Amino acid sequence: MRKELEVYIRARYPLLWIVTPEEERALGEIAKLAVDLRRRLFHWSVTSGETNPALRDREERTRREPQAILNAILETNDPAIWVLRDFHPFLKDIAVVRRLREVAFALQRSQKTVLILGPVLKIPRELEKEITVVDFALPSAEEIDRLLGEIEHSAGQNGQIVLDLNRRERDQLVRACLGLTSTEAANAIAKAIIEANGRLDGHAIEAVGAEKRQIIRKSGLLEYYAGGDRLDDVGGLATLKEWLRKRVRAFSDSARAFGLPEPKGILLVGVQGCGKSLVAKSVANAWRLPLLRMDVGRLFDSLVGSSEENLRNAIRVAESVAPVVLWVDEIEKGFSGVGSSHISDAGTTARVFGSFITWLQEKQSPVFVIATANAVHHLPPELVRKGRFDEIFFVDLPDASERTDIWRIHLLKRNRNPDDFDLNSLAMASDGLSGAEIEQAIIAALYDAFDQNRPLTMDDLLTVLQETIPLSTMMEEEIAGLRAWAKQRARGASG
Repeated sequence: MRKELEVYIRARYPLLWIVTPEEERALGEIAKLAVDLRRRLFHWSVTSGETNPALRDREERTRREPQAILNAILETNDPAIWVLRDFHPFLKDIAVVRRLREVAFALQRSQKTVLILGPVLKIPRELEKEITVVDFALPSAEEIDRLLGEIEHSAGQNGQIVLDLNRRERDQLVRACLGLTSTEAANAIAKAIIEANGRLDGHAIEAVGAEKRQIIRKSGLLEYYAGGDRLDDVGGLATLKEWLRKRVRAFSDSARAFGLPEPKGILLVGVQGCGKSLVAKSVANAWRLPLLRMDVGRLFDSLVGSSEENLRNAIRVAESVAPVVLWVDEIEKGFSGVGSSHISDAGTTARVFGSFITWLQEKQSPVFVIATANAVHHLPPELVRKGRFDEIFFVDLPDASERTDIWRIHLLKRNRNPDDFDLNSLAMASDGLSGAEIEQAIIAALYDAFDQNRPLTMDDLLTVLQETIPLSTMMEEEIAGLRAWAKQRARGASG
């Protein structure tokens, strides 16, 4: 950030907005830059007023009001940098906004620069052309490595901490800390040391993972899933499983060295209850990555601009904990109103959707997106265009062999021996049923057997199947249309 900021200041950009939750780290970088540029540096906040960090006593001044500090900036002639901390709440006052515009106009002909520093980006429309936004990146691997080195050096001096990290574990810990602020990384490592009774070892990697889950929980826009589903728990879908298996090491350094790009994601379309969501949960475990779920409906807010800001924040959180699997369930429902958005919601849905698909196309961070959809005719055509996803898979109703696997999987899940049942007969009797319907049939039969205080039998399962009306019968026309759509646009998940 320092190099970019130096260019803006030397080019006499009057107002710069630095977006970061790391105030202390950002102030340190700004202080070094002020020395390099030979500019006086002033800090301001509503609690302490204007202060000069170069003075040891840091005498507090009386300019605590936003109008007062803006007036002082205009009156001073010396080359200087002013850092206004958490100034955004005052931009709701039109008088402050107007005065800040006047400051911007005046500073274009001077060697004075105003930096607005805070974790929130809310620029009034009147200031959009005067303010330049600068993102303060989270600590890089080199910076995390230096931080870990400082912790190790401190541990070696006081002798109270036992270092038990080999080179491989140390590199893994540094990579795990990527996406955290320097404070969050230091806290996570300190927590790991306390939990390990004064040892810094490989368990610190798990502590960092817990810290990242806290970030996700605090965002309120994404959900963290910690289920134990495996790809072996998914019946059938051999082609999709093989495609995923080939990408197990896709996020490793060896894949980059081999010349492979990081995979973008997949879109799973198909019949309800056939395992699309289960695949999303299973992939994260198979690849040993965190699984985040994005509820598109949760992004929308009644305030103008808030929906777009929510999407940016959700993407920022996902990228901060990458590599990660991001699951967007029933994506067609979240963006179903794109076509009429200009009439129904003043274009909010269209803007959010546009930002989302642009991110899908251009993202550089290792976020693997798994989107699922049932009603494909409601999908905006821009979403299924080549380049948004690596592949579009169609998940159809299971065939006989796949139904056999599904019966075996769910019987084992319910603590029953599959060899005690005629799986081939069950597969034939369940023609037209989805995997979810087969699971519910087993549950219903178990209730019958439990009610009569006896073991589950083959007759119980066959009786339930005779009473079941498959979704494929109730929605025959919709499924036929879905298959016709997928024939030319998607790849079969089952081969």
